[in-house]
Amino acid sequence: MLSTLLPDGVACAEAFDDLAPAPLFPEEELLVAAARQGRRSEFGTARLCARRALTSLGLPAGPLLRGRRREPLWPAGAVGSITHCAGYRAAAVARDRDMLALGIDAEPNGPLPADVLRVVAFGAEREWLSGYAAAHPGVHWDRLLFSAKESVYKVWYPLMGSWLGFEDVTVAMAPPGPAGGRFRARIARSTAGSALPAELSGRWAARDGLLVSAVAVPAGSGAREAA
Repeated sequence: MLSTLLPDGVACAEAFDDLAPAPLFPEEELLVAAARQGRRSEFGTARLCARRALTSLGLPAGPLLRGRRREPLWPAGAVGSITHCAGYRAAAVARDRDMLALGIDAEPNGPLPADVLRVVAFGAEREWLSGYAAAHPGVHWDRLLFSAKESVYKVWYPLMGSWLGFEDVTVAMAPPGPAGGRFRARIARSTAGSALPAELSGRWAARDGLLVSAVAVPAGSGAREAA
């Protein structure tokens, strides 16, 4: 499901349950020592996906620790992203010579609570949400918008090291095709001093009760955009 959304050079691994044993390194065990069993299981399976993706690229698959905002800390030479929701865990990894950043997010294909939607959707986003909901009712577009912005945040934070609110990103969805669709995300905050473009492109898919979005930023894309 995820591999269809990402370009060549990105390794993906996914799981739909936590039935396979997923041993953790001692350093990782400490991160979930106080967590309930369900959380420990999804954490372990997501880390297993990440290690599978890393090894498929010939990269070391040691402990994956966390940064200040719980983001995974990838080994030298790698960039990546992890996601998990009910019934799905996945990781996407690339060499940093190929990709500047990756962001993936999975969500259940169900409606967002109204109080969450109020802080996620703004202006023109509310217009296309209404239109697509009427024309394509099989997709919960409010949840997809949330997912797309989460994927953008996972690209932003490792590069910029600062918070990015839902109001700081404007997403425009293209009309969906049979296998999913594409979106554009405009970042309102300055990306000056970084290689991150102010506008990102992403892809999404809906299948088996899930929504998955992905953003891949090729290495050097900021320089190409500015040229």
